[in-house]
Amino acid sequence: MSGSGFGDLVRARGVLRIIAAQLTARFPSGMLSLGLLFHVEGRTGSYGVAGVVLAALSIGQALAGPATGRLMGRLGIRPVIITTTVLCAAAIAAIAVLDLPPAGIVGLALVAGLTFPPITSAVRTIYPKLVPSALLGQLFSLDASLQELIWIGGPVLVTFLATGVSTRVALLVPAALLIGGGAWFTASREVGRVRIPRSRRRFGVVLLRPQVALMTLVGFLVIASCAAIEASVAGAFGEHDPTSGVVLSIWSLASLAGGLVLGRLPMRPWSLALRLGLVAVGAALTPFLPGFLGLTAALVVSGFGLAPALGMMSAIVSSSVRFSDTAEAYGWTNTGQLVGVALGAALAGQALDRAGAPIAFACGAGLAVLSSLAAAGGIRFFPDLKGKDAGPVPDTAPIPLPPSAG
Repeated sequence: MSGSGFGDLVRARGVLRIIAAQLTARFPSGMLSLGLLFHVEGRTGSYGVAGVVLAALSIGQALAGPATGRLMGRLGIRPVIITTTVLCAAAIAAIAVLDLPPAGIVGLALVAGLTFPPITSAVRTIYPKLVPSALLGQLFSLDASLQELIWIGGPVLVTFLATGVSTRVALLVPAALLIGGGAWFTASREVGRVRIPRSRRRFGVVLLRPQVALMTLVGFLVIASCAAIEASVAGAFGEHDPTSGVVLSIWSLASLAGGLVLGRLPMRPWSLALRLGLVAVGAALTPFLPGFLGLTAALVVSGFGLAPALGMMSAIVSSSVRFSDTAEAYGWTNTGQLVGVALGAALAGQALDRAGAPIAFACGAGLAVLSSLAAAGGIRFFPDLKGKDAGPVPDTAPIPLPPSAG
């Protein structure tokens, strides 16, 4: 891929518009967990209840991801996005404005998770229809890089709203962003032009594709590592020390920079293992480099490989399944990552309580190493995308014509 690829991408018709719309619609992902934590703890006085609420949200998202992806092939992208957006925003708003018992909050959080709009699956299904196949790998890398803005800006904004205005507003703002971003996304011409064919396969069969299964496993491991390291950073500096937020923001910025730099490189079968190896090297340094400067240096190394790895994972899935199965396939990989968030955070939390920050960081490092080993073990299944089409396999095949009578 040429170095001018990102310039070609931003000049492609509709690309900037669809990227901006989907980032707006996905921005609440970076706000909801903290917003719910602040609001539920403030209402109930219990971090335990808040943890159950967050678990309900994550479980709902994990269960719904593949199913809503599949539904977009049956009902269309717009109806599914519009319906889930309205229901999810209503559930979040109800938590914000109603004086509910803990069981009611948990129930609404589960509803919000089950109806969380499948923007990620939808947009990654649409991307192959927006740009020439030679640019698709770079578009996935750009998407993975720019999503770091969600994890940089979202926590900052929701913390400001919760502490400076009210926890109610800290939940109503992401609900409004869901509605506004979802409306912008579904109104885009590019969304209306794409019709996902109805899959002829049974639900879940796409997981039998080794590339989808491996990307679900690798995504689970690498995101579990990220969640464990994030919790470890917070534990290392203390609950009320803003230094942890600065370190995590620098980590996200390093990931953004890595995506923009490494996203230009060709995607070979071994590229994912190398990029995850960079993530693992940085993570492995964290137990031995305490303090602001040490952790920042380690996480810059780790972050530089993160977005490029996530972008390549999307490209591997896209190039390995039929177009009708892409939304469901991305639903499964997203589910793996959501389960990874829950497991990684829980593992680091236990380690922090029992053994301290260095052991918690070691847990995150171990998960990162496992992700790179899993990618290395799957090299023979990964496509060589150097100069090749990263788009999905067409659902139709050429129809042979009878020989001409002439």
